[in-house]
Amino acid sequence: MQYKIPVQIENEDPIVLGLSLRQLAIIMIWWSIAYSIFTSLAPSAWAEIALIPTIIIAWLSLLIALFKFSEMTFIPYILSFIRYKSNIEERKWIKWVDSFQPIDIWFLANNESKKEKSIDFSSKIDKINDLENKLNKI
Repeated sequence: MQYKIPVQIENEDPIVLGLSLRQLAIIMIWWSIAYSIFTSLAPSAWAEIALIPTIIIAWLSLLIALFKFSEMTFIPYILSFIRYKSNIEERKWIKWVDSFQPIDIWFLANNESKKEKSIDFSSKIDKINDLENKLNKI
């Protein structure tokens, strides 16, 4: 029996107004934080002044929830941008090397520091012979 495997399994399905569950959760959480800031600032300050941080937080939440660039959401894009800016001159492409993980932001691959050291086989052979002599005496 053959089963058809969906190709785009990681795509988010829109639920309401073309927004996915993740986007709705981000908007609801940050708008509730903005509303609580507004209700805590409104009694001590004017309502117009309390609206300023509320509107800023609401717009930032929309930016974060709706952001998509090259199939990347906000957090992976910011991590990639920080990694790119921190390693802009020293990051080199190396064939057959896996990509960096998002957590390895400041990882630098410096090829100049990797020098081949010659191995001194004579000292190794002397150590092995010394070990064999000690084992024979036992």
